[in-house]
Amino acid sequence: MYAQPAPAVKITVPDLQARKQRGEKIVSITAYDAAIAARADEAGVDLVLVGDSLGMVVQGHPSTLPVTMDAMVYHTACVARGLRRPLLVADLPFMSYRREDLALANAARLLAEGGAAMVKLEGADWACAIIHALKRHDVPVCAHLGLTPQAVHRLGGYKVQGRDEASAARLRADARAVQDVGADLLVLECVPAALAADITRDLAIPTIGIGAGAACDGQVLVVNDLLGITQGKRPRFSKDFLAGTHSVLDAISAYAAAVRSGEFPAPEHTY
Repeated sequence: MYAQPAPAVKITVPDLQARKQRGEKIVSITAYDAAIAARADEAGVDLVLVGDSLGMVVQGHPSTLPVTMDAMVYHTACVARGLRRPLLVADLPFMSYRREDLALANAARLLAEGGAAMVKLEGADWACAIIHALKRHDVPVCAHLGLTPQAVHRLGGYKVQGRDEASAARLRADARAVQDVGADLLVLECVPAALAADITRDLAIPTIGIGAGAACDGQVLVVNDLLGITQGKRPRFSKDFLAGTHSVLDAISAYAAAVRSGEFPAPEHTY
């Protein structure tokens, strides 16, 4: 008989909290298929997000809004098959969580059919009631504040949030609110580094930054940005880690090392 590899020790939600307390950076990337997921696992990534960003980087849409629940369940299940160790988080897509019953049913699909361990949703305000309902039903939740792509039309485009005093105060209050109703994790996207640092210090739950400076408890990048294969203009907060390396595995490993050392994000990647 052939020897089987030892089972990987899965990263859990409490593990992320412990990493914040120890000051250890959390490394995260997006993935949409089993092959990239397996390379992320091999590279030592801690958390893999199946983002509704797949609508733009995989499906070619101009926004995340057309992404369906069926697409999210499909891609989450694909990614789950490539993972052994990282925590798997999946986005609830646009309008899939606007009512408590709808949010519970769709979260159940991502966990039961897709194999996710946590769901992510955007916003505070009305979304706090949804986060609370999910938490009461034992569904771990990652909140998402700052630039929330599902609100692109209200925001008037993909713009940095929290630049002025009033909007910064609102983001601080929203961050505290989502924590208080039960969010286990918070993604901060496209907010000034100083504001993200303030929020990170204020919260007990870990923060994951994307265009939010190096003071967040962890970082996430869309894998297409990390590999330099994004079409059109690349976001300021991204970096091509494939340049100068020899494989996808090397690129993801270089990204993980740069996040853990504090080298990434550098000042040129922040606002």
